[in-house]
Parts: sequence; C-alpha cells; structure tokens
Amino acid sequence: MFVGWKEEDFAVFEVEGLEPRMEALKARVRPKFEAIGSALAPDLSARYGEEFYVHVAKHARRKTNPPNDSWVSFATNPRGYKMMPHFQVGMWATHAFVQFAIIYECVNKKEFGEQLAREWSSLKREIPEHMLWYDDHIKPKSVPHPEMDEKIDIFTKKLIQNKNGELLVGIEIPKAQAIAMSGEAFLDKARKTMFELGPLYTLLQR
Repeated sequence: MFVGWKEEDFAVFEVEGLEPRMEALKARVRPKFEAIGSALAPDLSARYGEEFYVHVAKHARRKTNPPNDSWVSFATNPRGYKMMPHFQVGMWATHAFVQFAIIYECVNKKEFGEQLAREWSSLKREIPEHMLWYDDHIKPKSVPHPEMDEKIDIFTKKLIQNKNGELLVGIEIPKAQAIAMSGEAFLDKARKTMFELGPLYTLLQR
C-alpha cells in the first residue's frame, strides 16, 4: 500500500556517492515505487486492454555517478520497458513526475515520430493544456503544451532522425505539494494523468 511521500524520500538525491545513494534509494524509495506499481498496473491493464508489468528502476549501468532521479515504469513487456512506449512515475530532488515516455532505446520511435507529425493538428486538442513536453529524460527542462505548435517539428525530427531522440509528456508535482498529498490522492493524480495521456500511448494503434 502506497502511503505517500515524505521529505526524507526526496532527500535521498542529496546523499553523496553512488553506493550510499543507491542504498538510500533501495531502503526508502524503491518500496514506495513497488507499492505504486502494484496499485496502478491493474488500472492501466483495464484501461488499455493489455497487461501492464511493473519495472522499478535499478540504475544497474551506473558505475560512478549517482542517479539524480528514479522511477517506476509500466509497460506491456514483462522483460523490460525501455524498448517500447511506456508510462512512468518518478521523482527528482525537487518534484515528482508522471509521464508517457519514449526513450532512445524504443524500437519504433521513428514510426511514432512520423505518426505524431502527421496527426499533430488533431492530436494536440486531445492532450490537456497543463501537460509538459520533454526531449531528454535526464534533463527536466520542459515545454508547456500550449507552446508545442512551435516545437513539434523539432521534437518529431529528433525522434525520426536522431538515434538518441526521446519524447516524454506529463506533469510535475512540486516536492512540497507531493509531500502534502495522501497516498491515495497521489495515486489518483497519477492514474488520471496516465489516462489523459492515452492518445499518445495509443497513437501507433490508430
């Protein structure tokens, strides 16, 4: 059961050193991500008509630099999430986030970018205006949805042409607000956001 966030959860990203920070993540944050996964995966499965599996970030490739953020991902492949469009709930030191994500390892990101470019004029009206867009999962620099008309060509060309191209869309919840929310309120917010991002998740199925 997810009981909500505390100041100490966000503080793990201030712990110095790779191993100490990873231990803090494992002890404080990972159990909460697992609880979020258990709560939300059945809802996603019911909503989208296919089974979603929970993948908590392990940061296994890191050898020196400690992670600045962490997350739990939801994807329909039991073996992994990076190779396909997925949802994720996570946190930086400053905020929590809920996103639809296509990262550089996604096998059909070129096709997604082409479809997004073709359907943008109609699709943009299906995405709530409070959503934020990103083109790099390691840099939380966003573009507000109402400004995306000016940026969509850049975003889609990166997906189509750049092997490192990425696209993420979702919300940020400032740390103080996330801490003030009950566990159930946070889950409701995350669930609603992932449902609102359905037009992007199902884009290649249209």
